[in-house]
Amino acid sequence: MQLSPVRHVDRQKTERPRTKRVWKLKLSVTWQRMKNVLKSTLKHRLHLHLASNLSKLSTLKLNHHDMAIIKPIKHVMKKKKTIRPTMPLAQLIQLPYTAADFIDHGHAMTPTKSPIENISTRWRELHGLHNWDGLIEPLHPWLRREVVKYGEFVQGTYDAFDFDPLSEFCGSCRYNRHKLFEELGLTKHGYKVTKYIYAMSHVDVPEWLERTYCTWSKDSNWMGYVAVSGDAETARIGRRDILVAWRGTVAPTEWYTDLKTRLQRLGKTNIKVQSGFLSIYSSKGDFSRYNKLSASEQVKEEIQKLVSFFRDRGEEVSLTICGHSLGGALALLNAYDAATYVPHLFINVISFGAPRVGNIHFKEKLKELGVKTLRVVVKQDIVPKLPGFILNTILNKFTAVTGRLKWIYRHVGTQLKLDVLMSPYLTRDPDYTGSHNLETYLHLLDGYISKTSKFRWNARRDVALVNKSTDMLIKELKIPEFWYQRPFKGLVLNQYGRWVKPGRPVEHIPSPRSVGSDHDPSL
Repeated sequence: MQLSPVRHVDRQKTERPRTKRVWKLKLSVTWQRMKNVLKSTLKHRLHLHLASNLSKLSTLKLNHHDMAIIKPIKHVMKKKKTIRPTMPLAQLIQLPYTAADFIDHGHAMTPTKSPIENISTRWRELHGLHNWDGLIEPLHPWLRREVVKYGEFVQGTYDAFDFDPLSEFCGSCRYNRHKLFEELGLTKHGYKVTKYIYAMSHVDVPEWLERTYCTWSKDSNWMGYVAVSGDAETARIGRRDILVAWRGTVAPTEWYTDLKTRLQRLGKTNIKVQSGFLSIYSSKGDFSRYNKLSASEQVKEEIQKLVSFFRDRGEEVSLTICGHSLGGALALLNAYDAATYVPHLFINVISFGAPRVGNIHFKEKLKELGVKTLRVVVKQDIVPKLPGFILNTILNKFTAVTGRLKWIYRHVGTQLKLDVLMSPYLTRDPDYTGSHNLETYLHLLDGYISKTSKFRWNARRDVALVNKSTDMLIKELKIPEFWYQRPFKGLVLNQYGRWVKPGRPVEHIPSPRSVGSDHDPSL
């Protein structure tokens, strides 16, 4: 029954106070509940955020200096404080390094160098005499520093390589060998470059190595160098060390197109290696200015000269061959050769993100020749799974049956496996290009302790180096991605106010004469 307008108004008047009280109570309860939920959610999320970053950092015994560095972090852990917009980033993400640490504070900044120990009594062990038994899990600090050192030598082949397709010297080294380490800041390691290595660029190789633009040499690429330890470094490491550093590919994504590969027999043996790697290593041409000798012959000539020179002086000599990506594959071929033409020479290979190179017989022959190989890989990097990404992954699960097959690729040596997720500084987004980058490898290696340990909180290597040619660092650090590039992309403002491409200094222009070397007793 419909009420009359009078009675309807009266009812509204009588019920209004009650309705207001009910709504006021409901709003009060709802707002209180929302505040509790919001407070709980923020607290939970902050706790997870802090824990996820802090849990990645190792807990080691700290000295007074270390306590001074980590004190602000412990202060946040012990006391609960209200989150304010002005709270320092260090207290929000709980990292030893924050965006403020990458602002120049002069002498107040933490040095990036780690202590360098005298390893003269243990160098053979550190270079694989016992296949690194007991040195990897956990990773011995002396071994870590030595491997990082060799990794930086390889990184130098990228930093000095002219990648610019617009450059008339694209494909060459930007510096002559006498100035290479000085320009790259590698003189601290105490080595001297004695020879550059060049490889043919127009051979039967995967399409990712071919170039369609004009370069300084139509036939050759700069692929690395040979160096030798100076007197001071020789005394520290216990022997005269000959170093061969091989450059890798321009970009790891180029490996994806190289899934169709074939093995090529070495001589009349059962030993087979990937044909593309072998062609880069052994091709030459009389028409070439830089490759009248193949890369293998250039290295062989230099190693034999250096070994003979220093052995005649009564010194103990070793050969350390290192490389990243394709360079790691060339390092193994180089070690195989050197072990046959220089008898009784201690040979060690240190590779980073290297692909498979040969079959089971290649692996066994290297072991028979006494070559010691340390293979550093990153879990998220696909290149170490190549060639044969799908087929080998399946067949390797049936090693008992397929182990002796001649056409299946096999890795060589001892593996040191790293994981991108171990570092609190690296982004969680999958980035297969960044995972293959050598600077990412060196960052993870510098913070690695063991498979079950957290990231080393006092790792000294500069974190900003990771973003030289990647975008792997978390945004909170505010480090620009791909920052390693020439100012103004190589252009300079000349005296007439025009932007021009400067000519390369005469001393740094590549010349066939630079293929030669000198052997000064003052080394």
